[in-house]
Amino acid sequence: MSAEGEPREELLCLVRSLRERLRIDGELGRPLSYLTREGEVAGAVRGERSTQTAREFPVVKMSGLDAVRELLGDCRRCPLHRTRHSLVFGEGNPEADLVFVGEAPGADEDAQGRPFVGRAGQLLTKIIGAMGLKREEVYICNILKCRPPGNRNPQPDEIAPCEPFLIRQLEAIRPRVICALGTFSAHTLLKSEAPISVLRGRFHSYQGILLMPTYHPAYLLRNPGAKKQVWEDVQMIMQTLRDGT
Repeated sequence: MSAEGEPREELLCLVRSLRERLRIDGELGRPLSYLTREGEVAGAVRGERSTQTAREFPVVKMSGLDAVRELLGDCRRCPLHRTRHSLVFGEGNPEADLVFVGEAPGADEDAQGRPFVGRAGQLLTKIIGAMGLKREEVYICNILKCRPPGNRNPQPDEIAPCEPFLIRQLEAIRPRVICALGTFSAHTLLKSEAPISVLRGRFHSYQGILLMPTYHPAYLLRNPGAKKQVWEDVQMIMQTLRDGT
């Protein structure tokens, strides 16, 4: 793709993502708070729904992550459903203070239907343990819920329909800190094209939540020298969780 075409493709990806989020919010019966006036947002926070929203959209009876998973269903919103074996939603504590977000399931994850269970996942589990935590105490998920063939990079037309479900997962959990693992996770959440080497090492803000980008565990398997930098990043996360900030 030419340099001139990159901004256009990024804009189209954002439009597709917003369109899908609008549809999902409608199916969940939730007020479209990012499209309403301030007073209407306040009403939504108090649990009030406009007559129009209640009339036009069905209300899902479940709440939190269960509602998001139910809505995701046997997802066929992008071509990846044709090649996947399992849909990998995410797992862990639904009220976790810390959420790890990777880019996409790999072969082991696709086979088991669980995130980060292969070699990179084993390394992530060790990192979590070094932080004084257990896997069941945090929440782990990915940008994509289905494995790209051959573990290739996620494509914009795959991220766009999947991202709204990640947004809803994070809204349901409302963690204190998000750790974005790797380039695609950081770029998707931060809407930035800066290299992960530039983004890491400091906190960013995602919807009012502290977000720390760092290298993906799969990258560490190929470049063990970067483990020191990841440890610096997770130490900052640990300090923030201890301080309660």
